[in-house]
Amino acid sequence: MTPLIKVEDLKQTAGKQIILNSLSFQVSGGECLGLFGARGAGKTTLLHILAGVNRFKSGRVEILGCDIKKNGAYKKQMGLITQKQSLFKDLRAYENLDFIAALKGADKNNIPDLVQRLALHDILGEPVAKLDAGVYQRLSMACALLNEPRVLIADDLINNIDPFSQSIIHRELDSFLEGGGACVWGFSRIEFCRYTSKVGWLEKGTLTPYSPQAVLEEWDRRWHHIAQQKEQQSGESHA
Repeated sequence: MTPLIKVEDLKQTAGKQIILNSLSFQVSGGECLGLFGARGAGKTTLLHILAGVNRFKSGRVEILGCDIKKNGAYKKQMGLITQKQSLFKDLRAYENLDFIAALKGADKNNIPDLVQRLALHDILGEPVAKLDAGVYQRLSMACALLNEPRVLIADDLINNIDPFSQSIIHRELDSFLEGGGACVWGFSRIEFCRYTSKVGWLEKGTLTPYSPQAVLEEWDRRWHHIAQQKEQQSGESHA
């Protein structure tokens, strides 16, 4: 199967500091790559590169067959959910959907279906600035899907939101993947690995591939090792 996202030897620096060091990975239709790592590991940097927001030092990134340094046509078939709130705060919820559809050149007939799927009926007239975190994120998901994208880039998709909103967004992600879409989702909470097809652990500029089960086992192994070290140090201090 031809990958929808293909990254080869990607490098990014900030001054003399290496942020991303020779990353290579692929994501095919129907797959969600979970990008896991501590805060500051470079997840947002990588997601911004994939979304075409940031340029990169070297390497090659192809999305939907486009070399993203030379061709931005892929953006018409991409949905983006950022870590920082990026909807138009001065507009109401429905006005955001209507305006963003216009900006994307998307069919506005998609709006009613997304409103239903993401349970947004009751907040359409509300100012975006007054929405709670879960509702805001459901609206962000709806806006990202307006143009029926083939690739979805998401940063902290369901972190710190209510369980109802989490379940709805997770359901929409599953539907997106079942339809042949590809997703890269960045997060720093290990339990979210269970919702992904495969995981890349970003650490010290390097991306290590895991299955969801394997990364959970590696996480447990590391914490067990840390706990043993603390017990040993505690015993030595009382000796």
